[in-house]
Amino acid sequence: MVLVVVVGVLAGTGVTLLLERSLTRILLGVILLGNGVNLLILLGGRPGGAPVVGTGPVDRMSDPLTQAMVLTAIVITFGFTAFLLAVAYRNWYLEGNDEVQDDLEDRQVAELAARHELPAPDLGGEGPDDDPEQVAPEPHLRRPRRSGEP
Repeated sequence: MVLVVVVGVLAGTGVTLLLERSLTRILLGVILLGNGVNLLILLGGRPGGAPVVGTGPVDRMSDPLTQAMVLTAIVITFGFTAFLLAVAYRNWYLEGNDEVQDDLEDRQVAELAARHELPAPDLGGEGPDDDPEQVAPEPHLRRPRRSGEP
C-alpha cells in the first residue's frame, strides 16, 4: 500500500510541475512522472527470483516483461530529460530566463479564425464509407457585421 501512495504522490507532483511555466519545473515534473510510472509498472509484475532459466523453478521467477518495460521507460525518460535540459539551457542562453512564453502568432490565428468562421456542422454518419466528416468541409464564413447589428 505504501508503494501505491508513493506512485500517486510522484505522479501527482509530476503532473503539477508539468503545468508550470518554468522549464526547470517542467523538467523536474517529467523526471518525477517518469519515476512514478516506472514504479507503477514494477508494481504490476509478480515478485520472485531472477528470471534466468535454470536457476530455479519457473513459477517462482519474477516477471521479466515488467523489468524490460521499466528499462525501456528509463531510457526514454533519460532522452526526453536531456532534450528538455538542452531546450532550457538554450532558452536561458538566449532569453536570460527559463519561462515558456505564449505563442503570439498562434493566439492571432485563433482570434482570426474565431472572428471569421463558424464551427463546421455535425453531418452525422458513423461508418468509414458513410462518414462525411472524413472530408474537411470548407469553413462557413460569417457575414460581416454592420454597425447597428447585434
